[in-house]
Amino acid sequence: MAPAAALATVVGSFLLATPASATSHEPAPDRLFVNVAGTAGSAAAKLTGQARSDALTIAGQAYGTWITTGDASKAAANAKAVVKAARKDHSVPLLVLYNIPFRDCAQYSAGGATSTAEYEAWIDAIAKAIGNEKAIVALEPDSLGIIPFNTDINGNAEWCKPSDADPATAVSDRYEQLTHAVKALKAHKNTKVYLDGTHSGWLGVGDITDRLMKADVAEADGFFLNASNYESQFRITEYSRWISQCLDLSTRVSWWQPAWCASQYYPATASDESTWHLTDEKYAADYASAGIAPDPSVMKKSIIDTSRNGQGSWTPPAGNGWPDPQVWCNPPDRGLGVLPTLSTGDSLIDGFVWIKVPGESDGQCDRGTGSAVDPARGVADPAAGAWFADMARELVANAAQPIPAPTCTVKASTTQLRGAFVSAITVKNTGATAVPAWRLQYALDGTQRITGLRGGAAITQHGQYVTARGVGRDTTIRPGHSVTFGYVGVGTAPTTALYLLDGKACAA
Repeated sequence: MAPAAALATVVGSFLLATPASATSHEPAPDRLFVNVAGTAGSAAAKLTGQARSDALTIAGQAYGTWITTGDASKAAANAKAVVKAARKDHSVPLLVLYNIPFRDCAQYSAGGATSTAEYEAWIDAIAKAIGNEKAIVALEPDSLGIIPFNTDINGNAEWCKPSDADPATAVSDRYEQLTHAVKALKAHKNTKVYLDGTHSGWLGVGDITDRLMKADVAEADGFFLNASNYESQFRITEYSRWISQCLDLSTRVSWWQPAWCASQYYPATASDESTWHLTDEKYAADYASAGIAPDPSVMKKSIIDTSRNGQGSWTPPAGNGWPDPQVWCNPPDRGLGVLPTLSTGDSLIDGFVWIKVPGESDGQCDRGTGSAVDPARGVADPAAGAWFADMARELVANAAQPIPAPTCTVKASTTQLRGAFVSAITVKNTGATAVPAWRLQYALDGTQRITGLRGGAAITQHGQYVTARGVGRDTTIRPGHSVTFGYVGVGTAPTTALYLLDGKACAA
């Protein structure tokens, strides 16, 4: 195949790309969607060297697609693009919806809808966009952990008191918003919905159980835990099981109250994991007293964010002198956790997922000092959601389990023409086995439109998402061999960094 420069001379002979026929394949139950148009891949396209490699390592995994824009039509379009791309990939996407009024109580990730009516219309638009496609939804991180003007299960007033929220209705508004969202999303049978369950370093089991019940967890599939946090696998899975049991007792036993549920705080001691068996034993005794046994087939399940908990939570250095160590905010020397999967081997856990995008900053942490510099790192952290290359390096280097090495490479060269571009892509199989009926997925980074192709592949485009498939004698890539194809498009030359060969990331 000719290189990109030569391809510019044969644009006239390109064949128009034609859409692939619709498929009726069901998404595999144990495979999560890797979003080639996700933020980690976009970050990689702007980086070089080790920082680019780290971003691509993360980009090749399945992490959540956050829907945060307050524009309902744009939010719906984003959700629709992802679920349709996942359907064509025969996988299941994870959507993180994050637009509830007073989200994050006007802290690092402030924003959200301005009223209950606006939020419910936003949810309705997204639910309609998802339709009957398969999707997993993590509904509003922190929405049950941080409730404006809330009083906890023990009668203690909580800290979140935004000046423009109505103290008389703020709590009931939050539950109305979430119950509406659960109902709207669950109206579509293929959408699985999980509510905010905080994490094991935060609310006690009884408190979060009470909030989940008020938010209509009975109609949801369950709850998500550890979103954007660092609690260790042991602590968070124990906490998960206890919430499932507390919900079970509170719904199946007429006289039971969530406030009676054992937790990480009692009879266990939260800071001493050797005592956590005491809480396990208390649940066993409570079930015996109630005359029932746990039944996973009817109990609420969890999904757990393992994106950054590979090294557990952070202990600040002794004598740091910081007014607020902010252990949740860009802690140093953390690691990627269990790789995303819907096959957990645990009857009460539906998935280990990456809700947070590893490598994205938690915010401009100051540890309570009021400084522009993070004293734990000696630099100013990027704004919340911006790429943090130093942290990405730590997460990859300290990963809890090996990340599979790529078994393919992609070399792309592009020539910009007047109002158009020509690209040539070479895919090499560096693995030990042949890749039959190969499929290469990637995303354009704007509104580019592919208008023609030549040799080696058939290309389909759906919005940003592009799939190239082998044709003729080039349908199989043998070990050590390559295929090359080219195409022409309208618009500015793309800066694509992430390519997936049969769903697995290639080295670039």
